[in-house]
Amino acid sequence: MGEAVLFATNGSQLGKVELSDKVFAVTPHEAVVHQVVVAQQANIRQGTAATKERGEVAGSTKKLWRQKGTGRARIGSGKSPHWRGGGVAFGPHPRDFSKKVSPAFRRKAVASLLADKMQNGLIVILNELTLDAPKTKELALILRRLNISESCLIVTQEPDKNVYLSARNIPGVKQTFVNSLGALDIISHKKLLFTKGAVEALEKKLS
Repeated sequence: MGEAVLFATNGSQLGKVELSDKVFAVTPHEAVVHQVVVAQQANIRQGTAATKERGEVAGSTKKLWRQKGTGRARIGSGKSPHWRGGGVAFGPHPRDFSKKVSPAFRRKAVASLLADKMQNGLIVILNELTLDAPKTKELALILRRLNISESCLIVTQEPDKNVYLSARNIPGVKQTFVNSLGALDIISHKKLLFTKGAVEALEKKLS
């Protein structure tokens, strides 16, 4: 079992907290992380881009002039793709970009990224994080006391509305909870700030 420093919200050290090697000390697997992150990015895409083909645009299908004898190129209707106002040839249509990855892959990717963050000293663990109301100024002060000036992902054990509303007003800071934690969120932030309860819940989930 590894150990990490446990902090209070005032920045003081409260002692040590034991961490599971199965979560925070695994060998990072780049291929799995890449596959999971690409899948998550693909699942975010809406896939709603669309254009109209010649059969879908409004307009007459009447032949504009006779086939032969005019000296001009033959033409069917004004809805042909090479005419202004005509249909689009080979344009995009609504599609599903989503990709599937197994739950085991997702867990392995999260553990790989957590281990990498831990090895580089980019994980901070708080004894607890409780805000009586949405207070951006108070949360920003806590982050400064913990020497967190880069982008940061705050992970709580359960959804916390006050922390969420406070964090969203700070550039580069985002709040999530254990059951919603994904590889894309981790890789998108420099530092991770966990509550002690979140660490315990995460170890139970990933082990």
